[in-house]
Amino acid sequence: MKITRVAAAVVLREDGSFLLGRRSANTFYPGYWEFPGGKVEAGETPREALMRELAEELGIEVIAATPWIVREHVYEHAHVRLYFFRVTQWRGELRDHVHAALEWQHPGATTVAPMLPANAPVLAALALPEMYGITHAWQIGTAEQLSRLDAALERGLKLVQLRENALPEMQRESFVAAAVARCRQYGARVLVNGDAQLARASGADGLHLPARQLMAMSYRPPFPLVAASCHDRRELEHAARLGLDFAVAGPVLPTASHPDDAGIGWEHFAALISDLPLPVYAIGGLSPADLPAAQALGAQGIAAIRAAWRPAPAR
Repeated sequence: MKITRVAAAVVLREDGSFLLGRRSANTFYPGYWEFPGGKVEAGETPREALMRELAEELGIEVIAATPWIVREHVYEHAHVRLYFFRVTQWRGELRDHVHAALEWQHPGATTVAPMLPANAPVLAALALPEMYGITHAWQIGTAEQLSRLDAALERGLKLVQLRENALPEMQRESFVAAAVARCRQYGARVLVNGDAQLARASGADGLHLPARQLMAMSYRPPFPLVAASCHDRRELEHAARLGLDFAVAGPVLPTASHPDDAGIGWEHFAALISDLPLPVYAIGGLSPADLPAAQALGAQGIAAIRAAWRPAPAR
């Protein structure tokens, strides 16, 4: 079956809400909700199609749009490849020209239904934050890490990986229990690195797989949230085949632990994550200041070990 390329817009407001449109009666799947966008015409890039379609459908001029994920879905009438972009700035007043209705929705709290089948994983990806904090209590001590975790959660951190395989077993279990309890208090989601039994026993939201563990998997572990560390395209594609929720890729830049390693660089990172169906965080020598650069290349956001626990600089 021929693949139809489609540009899809996740139009975002500053409060994090995103725009959905209800398909009109004279289309396939009438009444279903979708992200605005449309077919990529011959000679167009997905970005060019996005800008044209949003001008036609919503009457707006796109000012800032970053590539995000690319998903495929086979409908009864077409096999589509959807190029999703996050649209954060536009000019003009939103006006509905083709949909039966428009609604602003919030990640994790969608109130409209039904959604087009291809979009369910996109809604889940939208609920992921821009920052993924990774603990290193094994280096700085459990008390200090818990103190820094408290401060980061207070500042709004919403996604945490407990990466503490180097701690002695009893100390690791105690730390993980305390960290999970803190994350629960602040409504943050938390994953345990590499230890499914501990993740389950502690009540964590999920499991983060090291690359070696990922490549030994033939099915997705049975957790609500599963992620993996990846270093090459083969690992990223395997994470996608397993249906993982997101991945982390790098190192992009030199890190404190490997200052002599130049990292893969932003250009290589962009090529590595291009056209993947799952969100990917950039990691390696990065801080929140690198977030715009990462997202401009298609990253979900930034993952960090040390920078996640440092207070934001005063303005």
